[in-house]
Amino acid sequence: MNGHQAYILPSMANYLSPIFRITLPILHESLVKKTTGKNYHLHDWMADEYRNIPGDYRMLTGYPCSWTFYHHLQDEILREFTFHDFITEETNAYLRRIRGNQENVTFVGVHVRRGDYIKVMPNVWKGVIADKKYLEKAMYYFRKKYKNVIFVVTSNGMDWCKENINASKGDVLFTDTSNSPGQDLSILAHCNHTIMTIGTFGYWAGYLAGGETIFLDNFTLPDSPFLKLFKYEAAFLPHWIGIPADLSPLLTKTT
Repeated sequence: MNGHQAYILPSMANYLSPIFRITLPILHESLVKKTTGKNYHLHDWMADEYRNIPGDYRMLTGYPCSWTFYHHLQDEILREFTFHDFITEETNAYLRRIRGNQENVTFVGVHVRRGDYIKVMPNVWKGVIADKKYLEKAMYYFRKKYKNVIFVVTSNGMDWCKENINASKGDVLFTDTSNSPGQDLSILAHCNHTIMTIGTFGYWAGYLAGGETIFLDNFTLPDSPFLKLFKYEAAFLPHWIGIPADLSPLLTKTT
């Protein structure tokens, strides 16, 4: 909108280029110096003021992960984040292997974000992360709607997943914990639909997969400071399906 060429940092290129066919040019050292001290902070959502960003060289900072920035350029975004052929082939071979002899399988990628969020959400942001009941509801939705569903679970807390996700029906597969983040994201993106919990990794899995996405909705208390930085309506696409979080653990703690 501001008529400038976009660049990415060398560190971004080093991380993303082995996974995606990134075409954006890499910021040269001479330009790094010109952007020093010229940070321009962005909210999580698009604001009208961004139509006129002053200066010839600016370093955009913040967490602008909202569809309000780029969904009108969806085709371009999906081209930029196209996996390399060898990754796609490896992922499709993996999905064929877990499908076995079943036909007309619907793959649902499940991303369960835990890690530091276990403590940060309740203690800092007055929020919760996905619990067992949320995942059961989300999985029930897909089991009811589609036949021959296979849920492919990725997580940075796989032990918790194996203890809390019921795999007795034989339609749940837990991915290898030795997978790289790129491998996990590729598996999720090549599934037909997505169940995410919270966090941008799960969001992008749903966006790249392009099917139905179920997300954890209203996962903070109304007075959460998180809501000064985050807007639900700007974070999740309007046609995605939200399941409200159970905030009772927070209410009990407050009481």
